[in-house]
Amino acid sequence: MRAIVGVLGLLIVVAIVGLLAKMQLRGASPPVTVPNPAGVAMPAVAPDATPPQQSQQVQQQVKQSVDAAMQQARPMPDDNK
Repeated sequence: MRAIVGVLGLLIVVAIVGLLAKMQLRGASPPVTVPNPAGVAMPAVAPDATPPQQSQQVQQQVKQSVDAAMQQARPMPDDNK
């Protein structure tokens, strides 16, 4: 009797996990969009590119932005004290 209750409990748990996995794979909710804060430029990526290509594009754009920022001269403090 104890084994039957254990097997039934296990089957119920497997059914619940299966339903949850099915909902996750189906995409039960619409994709979440993150609002862009004012003044922050998001990299432009080709929408028809594959994820690895999009990743490479973003990496190249970030590298170019960092290189451009590093080329700017910073203001020097006055030593006239």
